[in-house]
Amino acid sequence: MHITGILPARWGSSRFPGKPLHLIAGKPLIQHVWERCSQCSRLDDLLIATDDDRILAAAEAFGARAVMTSSEHPTGTDRIAEAIRSLPDTTHVVNIQGDEPLIDPELIDELAATMARVPELDMATAANPLDPSDPNVDDPNVVKVVTALDGRALYFSRSPLPFFRNPVDGLPVLRHKGIYAYRRSFLERFVTWPPSPLEQAESLEQLRALENGASIKVLTTTDTSPGVDTPEQAREIERLLSSL
Repeated sequence: MHITGILPARWGSSRFPGKPLHLIAGKPLIQHVWERCSQCSRLDDLLIATDDDRILAAAEAFGARAVMTSSEHPTGTDRIAEAIRSLPDTTHVVNIQGDEPLIDPELIDELAATMARVPELDMATAANPLDPSDPNVDDPNVVKVVTALDGRALYFSRSPLPFFRNPVDGLPVLRHKGIYAYRRSFLERFVTWPPSPLEQAESLEQLRALENGASIKVLTTTDTSPGVDTPEQAREIERLLSSL
């Protein structure tokens, strides 16, 4: 078994062009994420997959291994699928968002360990509990997930999930974190499937996996590290980093 962590990093972004190279506390955003991932003990390899020469050059300058991929990929998952073609030894992949500079290395290791423990598992991801009264529950930019009793994902949605017609003590709302681990053979099949109806309705590609019968294990985590989608959020991350 050979587990590779991959950070997809594209230049184009409707809200934040050039985001991976935006400087936060003197370093490019993607470097902060890479340094956190470098603390992991369960990854056999770590790679940045990009579509831009500037990101490639910056990654190599701070010591990362990086590979160029097509600029035509609609999702980071497609970019990762291209990147692993040059990694014949890789059996499992952890897809780490390139805009989470405070991601917990222990969470990445836990996902990798889960895939190692259950090598036939299609996918694994993570979610952190929210209080049902948290305003994020109603935010369509915050993805929610509900699970079966054994921790398998039943559904992901931008809507409040579950709908509490009746109060249930101890039942949290689970906020989905955009980190995934895949078995290589599953990932290679996944990117050949067309976008599915629920995926298109919710704009959530993980629903394509569920609609095609995949099993997604959801790990519950206390990691609430924020991502960076706007320059304003980048400034908040810089403030948080300065306080560490």
